[in-house]
Amino acid sequence: MKQTILARRYAKALFAIGKEQGTYEGYNEALQAVAELYLGTPEVVDALTNPLYPMDLREKVMAGIVTSMGADKVMGNFLNLLVEKKRVEILPEIAEEYKIMVDDEKNVSHGSVISAVELSDELQAKVQATLEKLTGKKVELTTSVDPTIIGGIIAKVGDLVLDGSIKAQLAGLKDSIKGRE
Repeated sequence: MKQTILARRYAKALFAIGKEQGTYEGYNEALQAVAELYLGTPEVVDALTNPLYPMDLREKVMAGIVTSMGADKVMGNFLNLLVEKKRVEILPEIAEEYKIMVDDEKNVSHGSVISAVELSDELQAKVQATLEKLTGKKVELTTSVDPTIIGGIIAKVGDLVLDGSIKAQLAGLKDSIKGRE
């Protein structure tokens, strides 16, 4: 079960401290690394969340992770707090929320472009520039190919969706023809 509100609270608290100290980007890297370790290693999940293990053992496991990462004291205390409060299972969500906050601070949006064929670097740069102009933010694009859209592109950045695909245009034409009948 997703606990986005709780994850956002933890992320917001850590972000406030990181921003105050000027280390929020480093905290983002550390959080993403720990979340990746957590998601990719079932043994770590078990060692940190299994109630059969005593709390001091779970804290030692987290301390080992913190030490191996070389994280600073604040990050170490934050991660230990998650263990103490039995909130480690929402660590990936906290990392996701934190990344959103860092992107907002840097004025960065993430977008996707779907096209019928692979886009050239030049065309991809033009699409990115157009989306940056429309959103007023720096846009980091991911591209994918979907031949079912026939031609054109579908661009998405946040809530903004620009559908210039032939498939959508044909569907619009079909609806307008049906409307005349």
